[in-house]
Amino acid sequence: MAGGFHHDLPQTRGVFDIFYRDVPDKGSFVLAAGLAQVVDVLRDFHFSAADIDYLRSLKLYDEDFLQYLANLKLDCTVSAVPEGTPVFPREPLMTVEGPLDQAQLLETVLLNILNHQSLIATKARRITFAAAGRPVMEFGARRAQGPDSAIYGTRAAIIGGAGSTSNVLAAKMFGIPAAGTMAHSWVEAYPSELDAFRAWAKHYPDNAALLVDTYDVLNSGVPNAISVFKELRAAGHKPVGIRIDSGDIARLAKAARRMLDAAGFQDVKITASNALDENVIPALLAQGAPLDNFGIGEKMITSSSSPVLSGVYKLAATRTNGVLKPKIKVSASIEKTTLPGIKQTYRLYTPGTHEAFADVIALADEQLEAPLAVVNSNPLLTSKRIVLKEFDAEPLAAPVPLDQPAPSDVFEIQRYAKGKLSELPIETQRLVNPDTYTVYVTQKLADLQQQLVDEAKQD
Repeated sequence: MAGGFHHDLPQTRGVFDIFYRDVPDKGSFVLAAGLAQVVDVLRDFHFSAADIDYLRSLKLYDEDFLQYLANLKLDCTVSAVPEGTPVFPREPLMTVEGPLDQAQLLETVLLNILNHQSLIATKARRITFAAAGRPVMEFGARRAQGPDSAIYGTRAAIIGGAGSTSNVLAAKMFGIPAAGTMAHSWVEAYPSELDAFRAWAKHYPDNAALLVDTYDVLNSGVPNAISVFKELRAAGHKPVGIRIDSGDIARLAKAARRMLDAAGFQDVKITASNALDENVIPALLAQGAPLDNFGIGEKMITSSSSPVLSGVYKLAATRTNGVLKPKIKVSASIEKTTLPGIKQTYRLYTPGTHEAFADVIALADEQLEAPLAVVNSNPLLTSKRIVLKEFDAEPLAAPVPLDQPAPSDVFEIQRYAKGKLSELPIETQRLVNPDTYTVYVTQKLADLQQQLVDEAKQD
């Protein structure tokens, strides 16, 4: 920022796209998340006096530049897809335009926020899809990579489909129901497991969800829970459920269900936890495990099976004295060659329906009308050009006001996400070998890309 961008190109504005190339867990799409925090960061973006003092101590920057930072006011605009939107490879999640030095400065913070929250929202979508309509509680704070990841990872998990959290601070911040059950330490601290269950029921008679695997699920945990449930029922209270956190959960849940039903507690729920994910949950359900809820911790809050969304921040155009010049990054790896210019992504629907069949990335000044010549955006395909004859088109990205907070109701965003997911072919949503959803670029954009590639080779 202190180099050529500030001193040599002060009149040049840059246009940067944020997009990704590879879907985590070999899925089909990524669920966009993090926009609300991006807006919060940009609305309050500044350098404090302490920041300037620290930068001065590095002896890397002249005083004029430090004063520029001290008085910096962002002059950037942002467009983005709404949180909860399914986004496919190479489609911009966000586009930033501003003075070249300012827009470049934002790269790290924007990628940090969008990569993390979109990753966790995507993982949560996979896990809640696997749960097949059963409630999923986010239980991962103790395994997240730090407090910030726990808090904003919780928010992203709700966008992806979770319904509650054990993280009370995140629950407070984002209006999420707080949920959980007793700890093993509660059971261990009392003279006996039965004493522990009775103490819990005394304090929480209408929230008696008992952890039954501290000692022996079937020989003590469930029988003691049934004893306490009978006492609660006699006192006019309704028992909630049990949680199993270890062992062969499928076998234990089946036996526990039989015991609870035989005792007259058919309405008592069984919750499973213990390192569950979208691979373990379907296996449990396929074995007939009578599970009603899932508490998901480390596998969701860290996306441990695929822990990085490699979103990138690439210059797509510059604007000097009002003149726009498309820019491109050319790579020896053809799949890393970028799409130049200011763009818009459109979701295409079968006419008169909300059944999406493809996306098209177009230059922002193009009008999408049938027939439309397009090229498959996958650079590794050999036969890619077709003409689309019938479609309804909906733009995905919109300008984001930076003078007011972004929409922040996580359950409203979750409902939006479920609506957008329902528009996609179900084959693209399955967890194993999902079908490829086609993303095209317009012929005009493809031609511009090839033109810039050719010019780069000549240089």
